[in-house]
Amino acid sequence: MEYLSTTSLANEIDIPTNELFRKLKLLGWIDRMNDKWVLTDLGKQKGGQTRSNPKYGEYIVWPENISFDSNNQSKDKHKLLNATAIGKHFNISNQRLNLIFSELGWIEKDLAGWEITKLGKTLGGIQFEHETSGGTYVLWPESILSNKNLTNVFSDTSPTAEQSKVIQPVKEIQQQTETATKPVSDNFREKFPATFRTKDGHWVRSRAEVIIDNALYDYKLAHAYERKLPIEEDLYSDFFIPTENVYIEYWGMENDPKYLERKTIKLEIYKKYDFKLIELTDDDISNLDDQLPKKLLKFGIKVY
Repeated sequence: MEYLSTTSLANEIDIPTNELFRKLKLLGWIDRMNDKWVLTDLGKQKGGQTRSNPKYGEYIVWPENISFDSNNQSKDKHKLLNATAIGKHFNISNQRLNLIFSELGWIEKDLAGWEITKLGKTLGGIQFEHETSGGTYVLWPESILSNKNLTNVFSDTSPTAEQSKVIQPVKEIQQQTETATKPVSDNFREKFPATFRTKDGHWVRSRAEVIIDNALYDYKLAHAYERKLPIEEDLYSDFFIPTENVYIEYWGMENDPKYLERKTIKLEIYKKYDFKLIELTDDDISNLDDQLPKKLLKFGIKVY
């Protein structure tokens, strides 16, 4: 197991070093003696150790996956993992991992840190607040390591369908591998094959989708076409903007009963997981340069 100095640990969990020292003292894990921090017996029980450096003298180190849960919490909560520990498991940084969690719709960035979403809560994630700064962070159960949607991100399987490609943006989160091919059993996709090519090379299923895709391209918004939602249900969105975790659905066959039934099911799932959704109709397509920017702006995406 890797050990981190108190300063390094503070950087990993994204709080000021002096705040972490205060927190550890409040927990009774360290104490101040002769103008230096010393490890208490309780701190040793929690996994703290003392190391010595020829230049800097003695200092305290902690297990990288240390939990700050109080003693009266359940045993299960002591098994909660932070982003650093999960990132180590997948051999990536905690910053990159949080971006992936954000793209999966499990957490959202706010001014004070990371805030858990409704979907994240269903996976066992628990939000905590730093005692001094008020900043927020999320801890996860060990079961998250085997979550299907998360492990798929790190799968070596590359997409085999041309339309699953995504434009590469500047932000690191967009460098993730696209979800694999759509299931053959999907009758809708069999009935309406992707035969229309867009400016960025996507193959889409209708002229209206060409207009939407080209607009997103012209707005310089990184986007995916027919992205699988990060849930157990087998559901794909028409478009996905990963930088803001916004999904776009175009409803183009409002007179088809089967299509309306499919639409109802999709909307119920979007509502169930509290996903950000932009809905477009034929009326919007006829005036998309006016309608789409307004709908995007509701989610903080400014294109003009």
